Amino acid sequence: MSGAAGGDAAGRDSVGRAASVRQSASPTRRSAPSRSATRPPLRYRIITAALLTVAALYFLTPVYWLVVSATKNSADLFGTFGFWFAHPRPLEHLRDVLTYDHGIYVRWFTNSLLYAGAGALAATLLSAAAGYALAKFPFPGREAVFNLVLAGVLIPGTALALPLYFLFSTMGLANTYWAVLLPSVVSPFGVYLCRIYAAAAVPDALLEAARIDGAGEARIFASLGLRLMTPALVTVFLFQFVHIWNNYFLPLVMLSDSDLYPIQLGLTSWTGYADRRPELYQYTVGGAFLSVVPLMVLMTVLQRYWRTGLTEGSVKA
Repeated sequence: MSGAAGGDAAGRDSVGRAASVRQSASPTRRSAPSRSATRPPLRYRIITAALLTVAALYFLTPVYWLVVSATKNSADLFGTFGFWFAHPRPLEHLRDVLTYDHGIYVRWFTNSLLYAGAGALAATLLSAAAGYALAKFPFPGREAVFNLVLAGVLIPGTALALPLYFLFSTMGLANTYWAVLLPSVVSPFGVYLCRIYAAAAVPDALLEAARIDGAGEARIFASLGLRLMTPALVTVFLFQFVHIWNNYFLPLVMLSDSDLYPIQLGLTSWTGYADRRPELYQYTVGGAFLSVVPLMVLMTVLQRYWRTGLTEGSVKA
């Protein structure tokens, strides 16, 4: 009897030790935090939503006013409530804008597309090449060159307009398309952004693998560098396109022929004659509304390219 009791006690002790060993060996399981525990307090969410609503109203109210005003004639533009429609005839008024003075607005619109589109595309490619080279090719004076680019970011464009005019006048390029296009292809901020993004998003191991496979530097940049830097390139293109599209001072200094005007300069010339021709007030508002449309379309189309993690899993850790 005593032997059986001793055996049972020994068995219970071994089972208890085994259970304790299994318990100590198994990882500690923590219960996942509930969704309510991870959400911020209600008052913070209310404050955030209120601030975002105020910011949205601040930016969208002028656009709403522009949409409403584009449907009015000159008399209703000044004689009715500005934030509501009065005898709306948007197609008729926009047709008048497009056909006034033998369609000069269409010419200005085309000029703006040329300046902004070609200038932004060239500036993006130049910034990508310069930023990629500064990030991936060590050479003497690299940091000095980069610091010089950073200094260029701090110089306002208006400070360079008059020196550029004297330079282009000497070269015989003033009052031509090149006078606006050539200064637009240089973007110090684009070079800075591409250098920072290329250093973070283009792995050196991936470039070495491509070199081992026999790819040249130009092919590596075109097939790997540009592809991996797509979010940064889209950002540079959008920023430069908007900057050139809204640029007023440089065309004002460079151009004297109205056929070469961009939209911003052309609309300003209309307002100068609006006291003698009141319908130009309505044409200016309608032209401003049409000038916003390309920016809205471009932002809607290109925003899907703003993605991160394009190289996730391309290189083994």
